[in-house]
Formats: sequence, C-alpha cells, structure tokens
Amino acid sequence: MKRIKRLTAIVLTACMLLLTAACGSGASTSTAANAQPAASQKTQASAAASGQKVGVAMPTKSSERWIRDGNNMKDQLEKLGYTVDLQYAEDDVQAQVSQIENMITGGAKCLVIASIDSSALVNVLAEAKKNNIPVIAYDRLLMDTDAVSYYATFDNKGVGTLIGKYIEEKMGLKDGKGPFNIELFAGSPDDNNAHFLNTGAMEVLQPYIDSGKLKVLSGQTEFDKICTLRWSQETAQKRMEDILSGYYSTGKNVDIVLSPFDGISYGIAAALEGAGYKVGTKWPIITGQDAETMAVKNIKSGKQTMTVFKDTRILAAKCVTMVQAVMEGKQPEINDTKSYNNGKLVVPSYLCTPVAITKDNIQKELIDSNYYKESDIS
Repeated sequence: MKRIKRLTAIVLTACMLLLTAACGSGASTSTAANAQPAASQKTQASAAASGQKVGVAMPTKSSERWIRDGNNMKDQLEKLGYTVDLQYAEDDVQAQVSQIENMITGGAKCLVIASIDSSALVNVLAEAKKNNIPVIAYDRLLMDTDAVSYYATFDNKGVGTLIGKYIEEKMGLKDGKGPFNIELFAGSPDDNNAHFLNTGAMEVLQPYIDSGKLKVLSGQTEFDKICTLRWSQETAQKRMEDILSGYYSTGKNVDIVLSPFDGISYGIAAALEGAGYKVGTKWPIITGQDAETMAVKNIKSGKQTMTVFKDTRILAAKCVTMVQAVMEGKQPEINDTKSYNNGKLVVPSYLCTPVAITKDNIQKELIDSNYYKESDIS
C-alpha cells in the first residue's frame, strides 16, 4: 500500500511539473505574440509595400529644389519597401508624357507628378485613371482632370503674401514712405502656383500701386505681361534688360524687383549688373523663392534680399504618407478642401507652411535645422 501511495505521489508531482511547464511556455509564447506587432511594425509595413512600384515624375534637374524633392521622396519610399521609378523630364513636356506612359505600362500602382505643363497631361492621366492608378499632384496642381486624387504642396498664395509683406515692411510702406519704383515678375503661366503666388503678393502691394507709393515705370502689372515661361532665368534676364533700357535709362533707378523664384532673381541681378548697378550702391531689393544655395549666398553678399524657404523634406515626407495611405486604401491626412479647384474638381490638399528667409534667420532656419551645412553656403 505504501508503495502504491509513493507511486501515486510521484505521478501527481510529475503531472504538476508538466502542467506548470506548459503554462509557463504558453505565457511566454503569448507575450511574444503580443509584443511582436510593435517590434516589427516597420518590417510589416515593408512587407505590405514589397513589390509595389511608385512612379515619381519630376520636371527638371536644372533647379536644385527638384533634385532634393525627388531624392527625398525616393529615399523615404524605398525605406518603406516600395520600388521607385524616379524620372526627370528636363522641362520637355512630351518627355514627361512619355515617362508617365512608361510608368503606367511598367506597373506603377501610384503616381506622384510635379508637372511641367499639366494641360499636356490630361490624356495620360485619363489612362492612369482607367487603370485605377491613384495620382498625387506634387507642388504643382494638375489642371483640367478628374484623375488627380490628392495634392501635396506649400501654401502658394501664402508664399506671395510673405513676399508682399516683406516689401511692405522693408520699405516702410505702412508708415507712408515712398514713392518707390518697383518692377514685377511672375512665374510660368502654365503653372497654377504662379497664379496663386502672384495673387498673394498683389493683394498686399496693389493698394500701394494704386496710391502711388509704388510706381511701375514699365506699366507692366498684369499677369500676362509679367509672367516668365518655365520660370526661366534667361527669359527673366532678357525682360529685365529691356525694362532697364526702356524705362530707366534717363537716370531713374529701380528700387524693388518682385521676383517669385530664385532662378528668376539670378537673371534679374545679372541684368542689373549689366546696366551698371552695384551691390551696396542703389542696389534694389530683390525677392525670391526656394532658398537655393546660390540664393542664400547672394543674400549673405547683398545681391539678393530675401527668399521664401519651402522645406522640401517636410513636403516629401507628407507626400510619402499620402502614397502609403492610398496604397493601403486609406484616407490620407489633408488640411484644405476648398482652395484648389482644377477646373474639374476641388482637389483635397495638404498645405505646408513656407518661411521668409533674410540675413537675420539663415542660421536658425537653414543651418540649425540641418537643411544646409555652413560649408554649403559659404
């Protein structure tokens, strides 16, 4: 009997040990399973994106900012596991059409497009829609098409407002100072951003033109007179040369030149130098946009007075989240559903905030933020 009791006790002890081990193993497995999603969230995102191609169509490499935009987007999308087809069309409209056609036939599941001339893309965008490929307009609104899903951009009217208010403050216009001679430049007529920017600037400056505090000696104030096709530096330089020889050859000086883009500003500065203007001696205020390295160097030297900084890292990151959302069938974050009517629909948009750059905040906004190294702009 004692032997039977001893055997029974041994069996019961063994069962309890096995049960405890099983429970411990189960608890450990359960904990690992519960922890796994957080630990491998990035891996899962990469797995979901694996094999998915995104086409990114940029307008040109002739402007430093587009190179940064394209590279930033490509790097971020590839880190998420997407395959990226990044193409630059060098301001050749038909080349961009062909590139987008190839992206569609090459299996792109989403398109990001910074257009050269969006009116030329209507048919190829219709083809994208036919193939159920979502399209995100990047910093240039795609016009006259219902094939665009979302728009990632900066507040382009706000860019113009920053430029206008800078001129207003710098010249003391609110305090009644003046009159000053101003000449006006606008961006490309086929880029909707140019219209928004010009509207923002002129809402600030038009009252001073009307009151005579700002005088446009050339008389060129309408958009179709001041626009610059393809935002061309050469076109801007030629127009500025014509203005100087035609309206400022009798001893009058231009005090302000409203430029909407750093590349245009370079052309304006070259024309002024050709006409005998010297930095520091009746050199006019010259504005700009994009905070290119050359523009920042020119601001430091006095050749350009200000530029508008659009941190393309932020814009690229926002566009990447849009791509990821639409690829996963989700609604991306947007903050504007009213402003951007492309002639077919109001495009849901996300607007990033631009910043005015002068000598006073180069360090804070561009160096301390690691957008540039000091050596880049020395």
